[in-house]
Amino acid sequence: MSDQIPDLPAYDEPSLDRSFAILEAEVRVSAAASHADLEAFRLLWLGRKQGRLKLISETWLAPAPPEARKPLGIRFNRLKQLIEEILEELRVSSDPLQNIENMESLVRSGFLSMPQGEEHLLASIQESRASAIIARNGQLDVSLPGIARTPGIAHPLLTTMDRVVEVFHHLGYSTSLGPQVESDFYNFEALNFPENHPARDTQDTLQIAGQSTKASRDRLLMRTHTSPVQIRSMVSQAPPLRIVIPGKVHRNDAADATHSPIFHQVEGLCVDTNITFSDLKGTLDHAMRALFGSGVKTRFFPSFFPFTEPSADVQISCIFCGGSGCRKCKHSGWIELLGCGMVDPAVFQAVTDERRRLGLDDTPYDPARISGFAFGMGVERIAMILHGISDIGQFYSGDMRFLEQFA
Repeated sequence: MSDQIPDLPAYDEPSLDRSFAILEAEVRVSAAASHADLEAFRLLWLGRKQGRLKLISETWLAPAPPEARKPLGIRFNRLKQLIEEILEELRVSSDPLQNIENMESLVRSGFLSMPQGEEHLLASIQESRASAIIARNGQLDVSLPGIARTPGIAHPLLTTMDRVVEVFHHLGYSTSLGPQVESDFYNFEALNFPENHPARDTQDTLQIAGQSTKASRDRLLMRTHTSPVQIRSMVSQAPPLRIVIPGKVHRNDAADATHSPIFHQVEGLCVDTNITFSDLKGTLDHAMRALFGSGVKTRFFPSFFPFTEPSADVQISCIFCGGSGCRKCKHSGWIELLGCGMVDPAVFQAVTDERRRLGLDDTPYDPARISGFAFGMGVERIAMILHGISDIGQFYSGDMRFLEQFA
């Protein structure tokens, strides 16, 4: 429908009838299109500045010869009356109170009835009218059923992370946190990653733009693990040190059932004198039993991580089949869960060098006097095992049908 009003072809009666019939059809079409927006319909036809009735008056009535103004005025008023009637109908159809009053009128006139009788129906209408009046006036009717407000709950990843952290809190560990945007030094260099290590490539790490002019150690990136917090904690604190580090990490991974570019880790670090691999095994064995049940067994396999030596992968006996073999554990009876190892002396040396650069005491992390262990696990993997979830993407989908299961 054009916003412009066409010129009248003539001022005789047939021409006027045809022109106003077209306008009436436009009114009905626009009413159907604007059923959910009464204000839009009203402004389109009755608006004071750009309403179509005002334009019709300026285009047709103002320049009309004196003898044509009466028939034009009659048809103009008829069109305006039609618009106002349609507008009122739209208001009624969208006003619950008006609908209730119309229903009452039909009942009293005998056009509407129900098996329980007129008195029962009128009583129901009266209750509905009272509720509609209260709703319109914004008042509270304490006799009406209340609105159930479902309390919010923590996300299953957060509850799993808190559960892991709590286990280590009971062992005397404290929580330590750090930034998600890290420097190359804390994320790689201090953790004994050589310059040509594949993890430092853009195919695995999300680099922050505009870093090429900076020195290598100062270039920023999205941290790929929570291990940088271990370095930050050792730089700022002297041993003994027992920390657990929960947090979000980022990698340049394609999303699939078991991978996500964003995920969560919980890492731990223990540094003191006379810390041995036996302490590491005992700590993780206790933690796994606390998380998955007292019947869970653990076993360690040699592995490699740049920042620990020796390193190990930790497996737990399958919590679904008890170690007999099933689809969950690929019929092996074991589930690989986390990595760990003794802190590499090269890491202690990097911490010592950084403390010396910052003017701090450079003797606390002498590898000849102290030792330590570190471990790290994926929160999503633990949550998937605990809750029997097969697709990591469900944690990030925001699907309430999935999340309400954990309420």
